[in-house]
Amino acid sequence: MAARLFFAIACWMAFVLVASAQTALDPSGIWLTEKGDARVHVSRCGAGICGVVVWLRDPNNPVTGKPEVDDKNPNPALAKRPMIGLSLFIGMRSTGPGRWSGQIYNADDGGTYASKVAVTGPETLRVEGCLGAFCGGENWSRFGR
Repeated sequence: MAARLFFAIACWMAFVLVASAQTALDPSGIWLTEKGDARVHVSRCGAGICGVVVWLRDPNNPVTGKPEVDDKNPNPALAKRPMIGLSLFIGMRSTGPGRWSGQIYNADDGGTYASKVAVTGPETLRVEGCLGAFCGGENWSRFGR
C-alpha cells in the first residue's frame, strides 16, 4: 500500500513539474512592448505563434483624430489598415522549447525582418529582428496576469 501511495505521489509531482515547465515556456498571453507603447496578444497558431497588436498607448492619430493606421508601410493598399489588429509575426515556427524563428513586421518603419522570439523568463519575452548581420531586439513584459 505504501509503495502505491509513493508511486502515486511521484507521478503527481512529475506531472506538476512538467506542466510548470511547459507553462513557463508558453508565450501565450498579452505582452507589453519595451517602450510601453503597445500590447501584443501572442497565441499559438498552427505549429507556430502569432502576435497581434491589441492596444496602443496613443490609439488615435493626433493630427486626424482617427485611429492610427499602418502609414509607414510601403504598400499603399496596406498603409490604410488599422494598427490595432495588425499581425506582427510571420511564419514563426518553433526552433526549440520556448523559441521561435520567422519574420517580424516593424510598423515603426514598415519593414519586415528576420526574427527570433524566445521566452527568457516567466514574465519576459525576447523579440529580435535582423537585417543582414545587424540585429536589434527588446524585452517585452507579460501584461495582466
